[in-house]
Amino acid sequence: MSKVKFYFNTKSLKYERVQLKLWDRLKRFLSYVASGLVFATVTIWIAYTYFDSPKEKQLKREIVQLRDQYDYLNEKMSQMNVVLEDIQNRDDNIYRVIFEAEPIPDNIRKAGFGGVDRYRQLEGYSNSDLLIETTKKFDQLAKRMYIQSKSFDDVANLAKNKAVLLASIPAIQPIANKDLRRMASGYGFRTHPIYKTEHFHSGIDFSANVGTEIYATGDGVVERADDLAQGYGNHVVINHGYGYETLYGHMSKIIARVGQHVKRGDIIGLVGSTGMSTAPHLHYEVIKNQNKINPINFFFNDLSADEYAQMLDLSSKSNQSFD
Repeated sequence: MSKVKFYFNTKSLKYERVQLKLWDRLKRFLSYVASGLVFATVTIWIAYTYFDSPKEKQLKREIVQLRDQYDYLNEKMSQMNVVLEDIQNRDDNIYRVIFEAEPIPDNIRKAGFGGVDRYRQLEGYSNSDLLIETTKKFDQLAKRMYIQSKSFDDVANLAKNKAVLLASIPAIQPIANKDLRRMASGYGFRTHPIYKTEHFHSGIDFSANVGTEIYATGDGVVERADDLAQGYGNHVVINHGYGYETLYGHMSKIIARVGQHVKRGDIIGLVGSTGMSTAPHLHYEVIKNQNKINPINFFFNDLSADEYAQMLDLSSKSNQSFD
């Protein structure tokens, strides 16, 4: 109950009750309201600044749980990356080697995603860096898994065609050489028979009489059969597929025809001494992905372990080549 106020009237010499005007009452009311608002504002500010509401406490707990979940997912993705790298290593260095396939380059396996706006929708949040980094890892993992899946599809097809592959790879000697006496000069640096200088001999020479039959060492298609290549004279080139080619030089007669499909053991020509040659012989080369490699490694269908060791010894001797 509000106090009643009086004042002394000097004219009537009496105490009279103070009668507040409407404006004074309004000002007093407004001052009370203003004070209440200030107090309420300060109280609310302190409460929201230093004390969490039940809703905020719940949201903060959810944020902590979400960060824990993101950390868990990142750890799982790291483990999956380790497993995937092991699978990729096996794919490149075991499965593809078995089936004579080239490994998949790292720049294809680990290629990034283009476009600066790819993750723009994730920007602007308090945890944007975490979201963007996790999404990037997931996208890269998904792409690598897709590439690996396609690689296994290729390997599966190669496995289905393994019989064709094994028939196509050069695997026998190009002339009859059971006693191994026809090995004349091997792969590597040898003395040139004409210039008498050291030069790189990119194949194996088999000495034989003119007219000795020459065999295709693997299934394939005759790519060349002419005397237009410098030094080789009459020669035949067979494309075996899977990156393999074989060359047979210095023939006295070409029997195979360009475009002809030949099988391992088919007669493709006869030994001679055409081109740059000093005696009747066959010059034989194996080419893999356009690189000339040592043919000594491709006689495994013809030779026992002891015969292969003998052939290896003969081919390694530094003698004079026939071409």
